Amino acid sequence: MYYSSANVSERQAAPPSLAISTVIFALRPSESSGRPTLWLPLVRRIREPFKGLWALPGGPLRHDESLQSAAARNLQETTGLAPRYLEQLYAFGGLHRSPTQRVVSIVYWALVQPTEAALADESENVRWFRADRLGELAFDHNAIVDYALGRLRNKLAYGSVAYHLLGEYFTLAQVREVYEAVLDRQLDPANFRRQLKSTPEIEETGEYLQGGKHRPPRLYRYTGRPGLDPDNRSTP
Repeated sequence: MYYSSANVSERQAAPPSLAISTVIFALRPSESSGRPTLWLPLVRRIREPFKGLWALPGGPLRHDESLQSAAARNLQETTGLAPRYLEQLYAFGGLHRSPTQRVVSIVYWALVQPTEAALADESENVRWFRADRLGELAFDHNAIVDYALGRLRNKLAYGSVAYHLLGEYFTLAQVREVYEAVLDRQLDPANFRRQLKSTPEIEETGEYLQGGKHRPPRLYRYTGRPGLDPDNRSTP
């Protein structure tokens, strides 16, 4: 696209535009193996720049709303989702993120349970994609997703972040599937089970998962603090 010197001068003189984007992670079954894998919803751009490419849900910040309110509103409007786990991730303000104007994006990330993800709106312009098979996204959104994946993997080492991808009750095998999906590698079942059962915040419920062909596995629940993780306590 051609820009005149006047257009370039106007762009340089204009104040940066402030936008909100959100990375939403959920576990959904792999189309080939059926095992849980990490997915996220994307929105197809219907105007320039990057018309036709997929992008993270988001939009401009309104004057009358907080950052977190804007993130929640954008998610509701584009995907119909209202995640309970919604945290500020990072600010992305590279000089050349957009070819038409300077845009600074405040990026949030969200984790949703499979039952929540199943209720998300899908259409020709809103679809779920596997996190490891995204292709080229608009703007710098590939880099943003990579950053969010790195944060998610780091947070698996502590706190309650893994349990935001599960329901209230879960089996130990389901917890291992969360770790395997996020880390994108297989874990030793016996070692993982041993480590998990030594975690004080994991409590047996006395209930069992029904409906399988074999002996039903025991159900557990997470009893730790469900709030923010240690490196993000200041998130509004």
